[in-house]
Amino acid sequence: MAGGMAGRIRYERLPTEGANPASRDLDRLSPLQIARLMNREDRRAVAAVGRVARDIAAAVTLIVDALGRGGRLVFVGAGTSGRLGVLEAAECPPTFNTPRALVQAVMAGGCGSVFRSREGAEDNARDAVRRLRGTARRGDVVVGVSASGVTPFVRAALGEARKRGARTVLVACNASASLRGAADLVIAPSPGPEVLAGSTRLKAGTATKLVLNTLTTASMARLGKVYGNRMVDLQPRSRKLRERAIRLVAEIAGVPPARAARALTAAGNVRLAAVVARYEVSRRAAARHLKASGRDLRVALRRAPR
Repeated sequence: MAGGMAGRIRYERLPTEGANPASRDLDRLSPLQIARLMNREDRRAVAAVGRVARDIAAAVTLIVDALGRGGRLVFVGAGTSGRLGVLEAAECPPTFNTPRALVQAVMAGGCGSVFRSREGAEDNARDAVRRLRGTARRGDVVVGVSASGVTPFVRAALGEARKRGARTVLVACNASASLRGAADLVIAPSPGPEVLAGSTRLKAGTATKLVLNTLTTASMARLGKVYGNRMVDLQPRSRKLRERAIRLVAEIAGVPPARAARALTAAGNVRLAAVVARYEVSRRAAARHLKASGRDLRVALRRAPR
């Protein structure tokens, strides 16, 4: 089978298919009992992600190196896992002002599957090969997202990505040793069986979202897309985001809000506006100063433009 799997998949043996003894009476519990049970189980997802922090960090290093050299980050998945990859890719441009091509997502079944489930799409290995052939290239990092780790679409996509010279990462809630050869790096938190057996949109989905959150946030932080813990590259395209941007400029540059607002209007983005506001220079002079500072806002704010 494409993607490095051979023989029949024994789905009944997958940890994501197991029944959770803690929820065996789920249909008899009150709403409050179900809420408390699910909250207890959700904590297991958080703890499971904590146990694979070193693997996540290794993947971040891989991604930072790739993006720093002109590569791209591509998430690939099916069902809930695929939708989580789509969400992660969609959030990067407004949060970090990244070009839309820098972080992408490939969803089994195409864009329509984001809104309407097409369960059979996850078995289509040929479509995965075709889609990755037109997407992945040498220097990219392709992150396969699959709760079970054995989804044919994802495994085939990772195999094709490798053939095309991309580095690969598999995020799966299955710590089986058999997955270790599926990608260059495997991140496998083990949150345990679901409250509703087999419904991997629950704990597996939560654990996966936590991993993907960390991959993108840590990578962008290492690439200089944040200042401290602030989103200095956000796109202020709504009233809420413009107000946030003004507060950021005022705080970072150490100036009154009115001056920050004027600087933001002149500069168009927080990073540049902070320099404009701090030194009361033109947008062009601020851009030159930022460039001379290696686009590092900390460096730019430590020394005045010449």
